[in-house]
Amino acid sequence: MIKRALISVSDKTGIVDLAKALAGWGVEIISTGGTAKALSDAGVGVVNVSDITRFPECLDGRVKTLHPKIHGGLLAIRDNAEHMKQLKELGIEPIDMVVINLYPFKKAVLKEHVELEEAIENIDIGGPTMLRAAAKNYQDVVAIVDPSDYQRVLEELKDSGAVSLQTKFKLAYKVFEHTSHYDTLISNYLKSKLGETFFPETLSLTFEKAQEMRYGENPHQKAVFYREVGAGRGLLTSARQLNGKELSYNNINDTNGAIELLKEFEEPTVVAVKHANPCGVASGKDIYEAYVRTYEADPVSIFGGILAANREIDRKTAEEINKIFVEIVVAPSYSEEALKILCQKSNLRVLQLDGIADPIPAGTYDMKKVAGGLLVQDYNTQLVNMGELRYVTEAKPDSRQMEDLIFAMKVVKHTKSNAIVIAKDKQTLGVGPGQTNRIMAAKIAIEYGGERTEGAVLASDAFFPFSDCVEAAAAAGIKAIIQPGGSIKDKDSVEACNKYGIAMVFTGIRHFKH
Repeated sequence: MIKRALISVSDKTGIVDLAKALAGWGVEIISTGGTAKALSDAGVGVVNVSDITRFPECLDGRVKTLHPKIHGGLLAIRDNAEHMKQLKELGIEPIDMVVINLYPFKKAVLKEHVELEEAIENIDIGGPTMLRAAAKNYQDVVAIVDPSDYQRVLEELKDSGAVSLQTKFKLAYKVFEHTSHYDTLISNYLKSKLGETFFPETLSLTFEKAQEMRYGENPHQKAVFYREVGAGRGLLTSARQLNGKELSYNNINDTNGAIELLKEFEEPTVVAVKHANPCGVASGKDIYEAYVRTYEADPVSIFGGILAANREIDRKTAEEINKIFVEIVVAPSYSEEALKILCQKSNLRVLQLDGIADPIPAGTYDMKKVAGGLLVQDYNTQLVNMGELRYVTEAKPDSRQMEDLIFAMKVVKHTKSNAIVIAKDKQTLGVGPGQTNRIMAAKIAIEYGGERTEGAVLASDAFFPFSDCVEAAAAAGIKAIIQPGGSIKDKDSVEACNKYGIAMVFTGIRHFKH
């Protein structure tokens, strides 16, 4: 039986209707501040919290509800005779329902140029305390934090005069889920203000549901897409979908990979990704040329793939894209004509992502979930240090080859290990991804490249443990190789390069990607 309800909300969606229904059943409404005014203005009789506590609000409203008359009424177990005796002796009346949502901390910290003091003032103290008290005593107190639950509670009260224990338990769970999320937002914000990246002894993460998915990686798997709170622009989570079906689990994974690779390039570039690996990458004088060269890099694998571009898609480029089947196109913008052309295909997902070329924000973690644990590392923001490159062979790369070597290294960095990438004139010719040995990755890349590999360059994500990759590269007409170096058999690869007149550059930086 609900006799008294305490209502104090920042999000006032549906609160007047809830309060009117409760008051209509004779429930005493306790409230404070803006909520009390809103209910009073709507004709709902309200008892102010200070009338219950017999103590005025103080410290600019920081202390209102932190009082035994409130928390005793929430925490007393109704079936505990000693608890109820103490309530009577202390003049405390039970509170049977709490309806609270918290100060909008997230909204405050997501504002541009928010000051620390403003963020701190939006940390709710009394609200979480009352919610947790009510949820702890869920057998006797209904704790509501989500406006979407108002109707369910009202329907149960209307039908049976009480809220079921099952519903109260679920509402209690939602309270602790909500306050945990709220506290994590606060701790993560404060951590960000320290201005340093570190790995705390305990790691709390919080995400919000962005999308239900039809299924996961495979049809028999369930999946949901969660968005990191406060993730910046230029990330997939901030993209706007302009056309097509909902993104699938694999769509999101592949598109994210395409965007991460695209961020390596400043000149007009298009990236094609298939099954989380690049299958074609090219730069050009404009985005049309970049797309055509990306398509020509591997016209077979691009079918059903993901396209990411770092310049506006124009009409001419859109017409070319529409000649084949791709799952997704993502770009910073589209001309009006281009958008109309792409949207002719109802199932083509067209995404607009402002800041698509922006770098990954500083302090971003790279995470991989494993059964029973979580791997966390700094994000891989390095490529090569030009001042520390080692030219280890008799032949040295010329300026064009050097540009292609750096281009190929950008691509190999985002290709699953073991990885080999062959490129020429800022266009991939062959990508050998995810092999259990490096020579097989090289053979795959060379096979894709075919006759085009004559005069091309090759990049490897890790050192060559044997000279076999050099032998294969020489047979394919490769003229320059870039790799980290560091094998105890580096000498074998260097000697093989000298034998065939191939230039080899050591970066000292490995780019494994698993």
